[in-house]
Amino acid sequence: MKSSAASAATPPGPPPPAPSPRPARTRRGALLAPPALLALLALALAASLAIGTKSVPLGDVLAALGGSTDGDAVVVSELRMPRTLLGLLAGLALGAAGAVAQDITRNPLGDPGLIGVSAGAAFAVAAGIGVFGLTSSYEYVWFAFAGGALAGLLAYLVGGTGTGGATPAKLALAGAAVTVLLEAGTNALVLLDVRTLDQYRSWAVGSLAGRDADLGLQLLPFIAAGLLLALALSGRLNALALGDDLAATLGTKVAATRALGALAVVLLTGSAVAACGLVTFVGLVVPHVVRAFTGPDARILVPCSALGGAVLLLGADVIGRIVVRPGELQAGVVTALVGAPFLAYLVKRGKLKEHTR
Repeated sequence: MKSSAASAATPPGPPPPAPSPRPARTRRGALLAPPALLALLALALAASLAIGTKSVPLGDVLAALGGSTDGDAVVVSELRMPRTLLGLLAGLALGAAGAVAQDITRNPLGDPGLIGVSAGAAFAVAAGIGVFGLTSSYEYVWFAFAGGALAGLLAYLVGGTGTGGATPAKLALAGAAVTVLLEAGTNALVLLDVRTLDQYRSWAVGSLAGRDADLGLQLLPFIAAGLLLALALSGRLNALALGDDLAATLGTKVAATRALGALAVVLLTGSAVAACGLVTFVGLVVPHVVRAFTGPDARILVPCSALGGAVLLLGADVIGRIVVRPGELQAGVVTALVGAPFLAYLVKRGKLKEHTR
């Protein structure tokens, strides 16, 4: 009785906290993000076909899509369609590669360049120009793809040796070491030969203009394979984000998942860099923006990041055509101007934390 009375006299504690509305918002974002991104992508594709040094009426754009080559439709069909296709494929590749890179390294600063792929492609192109006398973008592409793949493989081999295997920290450090080494080699090549510098800088700045019309089709199998591999791994990436020990307990093959994720990043980034040059910040910025709406579930994050990457790259290309008319500002410059302030914002807001769940 005494205890009952005491309990009755005890004032009730504070009410339990209300459930956070964030999970509900995240679920809504995961449902709304794909159609919203598809709508934005449709607008970006239309703008890429219609807007440029000379704006083309929508009727002529539709006529060009129908196969017409009359009037302004020839500008769309012969110049802007190949450029738009290249931007679409490269943007899909860079966005998805960024999401996968951040998950396999559990590093919020992860992007396709983190494991040395971009630096490897740049070094291979500089070597191809300076040593083998390459002169066209069609020739650059295969050197860039091979260089990016070999650099990514080297970073993974270095980061995967020793105690503990390919941990996120070791992968990031190995990628940084490979990147610094290759960038030094690239600088040496372009500074020792003026012709190499002139040709290399026009490729390296990152642009969709002036590329071979067949590049997109040549790289389509590699990008498709990389996207399919990234999507197939998305469930395992969710387990990997819980930490290596817990992921292994749940039955995930951690080393194999990380190796296949690195392969997807190499395929996607090598293809995009080979075609467009060094387009920066797409793989870094887009997954962060998408994650804010969809949450960290890689099954939604990877495809939405791919769509977001295409929207950003095509949008940057369109902006570059407008701001300095009648000239052009390269898409890689525009994405850097957008991405650098966003990175500073993430640092200021303390959002750069290791991706664990």
